[in-house]
Amino acid sequence: MPQEKADLRNLSEPVRFKRALALVLMTLVLPGSAQIVAGSKRAGRYAWRIIAGLLAIVIFLVLLGLIWRSGTINLLARPGTLRVVQILLILLAIGWAALFVDAYRLGQPLTLERNHRLTASILDAVLVFVVAGALIWASAFVNTQRDFVASVFGNGQKSKAEHGRYNVLLMGGDSGSDRIGTRPDSMTVASIDADTGRTVLIGLPRNLARVPFPAGTAMNKEFPDGFRWKKCAAECLLNAVYTYAVNHKNLFPGDPNPGETATTQAVEATTGLKINYYVLIDLAGFRDLLNAVGGITLDIGKRVPIGGGSSPIKGYIEAGKNQHLDGYHALWFARSRAESSDYERMTRQKCVMSAMLNQLSPQTVLTKFQGIAAASKQVVKTSIPAGELGTFTDLALDAKKLPVSSFSAVPPLIHTGNPDFELIRSKVADAIRKSEALDKAAEEGDGKKSEAPKSTATKKPSTSTSKKPTSSPTKPANDVDDVASICKA
Repeated sequence: MPQEKADLRNLSEPVRFKRALALVLMTLVLPGSAQIVAGSKRAGRYAWRIIAGLLAIVIFLVLLGLIWRSGTINLLARPGTLRVVQILLILLAIGWAALFVDAYRLGQPLTLERNHRLTASILDAVLVFVVAGALIWASAFVNTQRDFVASVFGNGQKSKAEHGRYNVLLMGGDSGSDRIGTRPDSMTVASIDADTGRTVLIGLPRNLARVPFPAGTAMNKEFPDGFRWKKCAAECLLNAVYTYAVNHKNLFPGDPNPGETATTQAVEATTGLKINYYVLIDLAGFRDLLNAVGGITLDIGKRVPIGGGSSPIKGYIEAGKNQHLDGYHALWFARSRAESSDYERMTRQKCVMSAMLNQLSPQTVLTKFQGIAAASKQVVKTSIPAGELGTFTDLALDAKKLPVSSFSAVPPLIHTGNPDFELIRSKVADAIRKSEALDKAAEEGDGKKSEAPKSTATKKPSTSTSKKPTSSPTKPANDVDDVASICKA
């Protein structure tokens, strides 16, 4: 940076010391200002223009976020955008560090006394380390975000909301050494209002028999009377659809995910809903994700065994209020079937979902993002494209403010061995209609808290978003207008 040396001979040494400190601190407050005052004005103006441009971009994005939150998140979450941001942060770190070094030089440290020169040197070094280090850390954070989005979210086609709703199939299963959830034992459809985020959780038991497939699909041609086959007998259950499809890839030519495709088709025919996307969660790795976010807090009404089934019971998650569960214990709370039924377990899983939705704030996700991203890459596989990340983040933020209703296709209403699929589809439609009625009533009441339709027997939904413990159920529930009535979050 060409510059003229200032003549400091007429200044006392203390004044020269204060001047050297001021130039360094000016660079911290407004990069380039030291050069404008004592060095190359051209270099200082370039720095100002860069800072002004970056501030303009930030202000634009903030305003855009206030007007169009989901679109802004979609833009910022794109791997290409994140790569650009990462490079800009690295360049900004290098440029700012260079300005600090130049500001130190402009202070002419050789004209200072030894102690003053040492103080100026230490101050400049500390500021270079802190400012440049913070920007490098931010670039690493952005790179983690980019890697997370690229690894977890696909490049699949965007699926439009059907009748104003997004329906996402959530599947959970244990993974082998080189696969994820080849036999999902947990299946829940989250039906989300595309405008308000109000959500209905539709639980499907893993032992649902004779599940149908949409007309014209390969599975429908293979099983025209539903998923039953003489050779598999009782094994032809909903959770076996995935495995059957994986073992018969010839039915899905060119499809890299036959298990997910077949299971999605079965759920569509069972519920009468179009499934927009799926999310497959490895339950064995789910504990790492819960550990990354610090666990969840529950009011446990009934103790839950750890282990059981094909393995011995190793202990219990004891009943009690304000029980904080780490990943290991929360996973067993969600998956344990010993001393209870599949249907009670399904309700406990909804309690875990409710707790995570209500107890995980954006601040928690941000501060623990590195751990969340590292765990999620091993835990989650989804068909949601990266370009829709903002849409669902936006809906999740809205959903935190609203009660979550639920319907489960379980006994005594539904006989899983010989299901009445027309009844299941009718109940699913009823649950969605009641949920939408709450939004309509709230809109007509000018935003006032509305009550559920009089035909329901549940209490008025709670709209509290405080991080209270979630209460675990002690019995299965077919139909509730607010999961908070059995899982108070």
